Amino acid sequence: MQIKLLAIGKTDNTQLQSLIDEYRKRLGHYIKFDFEIIPDIKNSKHLPEDQQKQKEGELILSKLSSSDVLVLLDENGKQMDSVGFSAYLQKHMNSGIKQLVFAIGGPYGFSQEVYATAFGKLSLSKMTFSHQMVRLFVIEQLYRAFTILKNEPYHHR
Repeated sequence: MQIKLLAIGKTDNTQLQSLIDEYRKRLGHYIKFDFEIIPDIKNSKHLPEDQQKQKEGELILSKLSSSDVLVLLDENGKQMDSVGFSAYLQKHMNSGIKQLVFAIGGPYGFSQEVYATAFGKLSLSKMTFSHQMVRLFVIEQLYRAFTILKNEPYHHR
């Protein structure tokens, strides 16, 4: 199985990008991982919220193949602890899917088409985080999950 993370818009914060790069490198020891940035919609400040979600949704869906399993990072998604997340990943790996894709939407969330395509939704917390920080949190949690699955000491139970 491969894992891909899709995110709308680039990260301007170099310190945050450095941490993202560090955890991407660590994660690469366990699984093939791809992190793809979808450029911001041009002139999005002049678009109504629904149109912005629609355009971002089209871009997200264009990055998927028919066999991909899409999971949305969404505030209304299922919450789990790190051990539960590692079991969730193991279940997907055991199912024989080729690629598990996690998506971080734009500032207004996802279009209805993206929700309709998704296999499920996960929430990192009831708190709200910046989209840039969510990238780091997701990649760190993926790394943590694999250290749990390998029974390595990174995660203290």
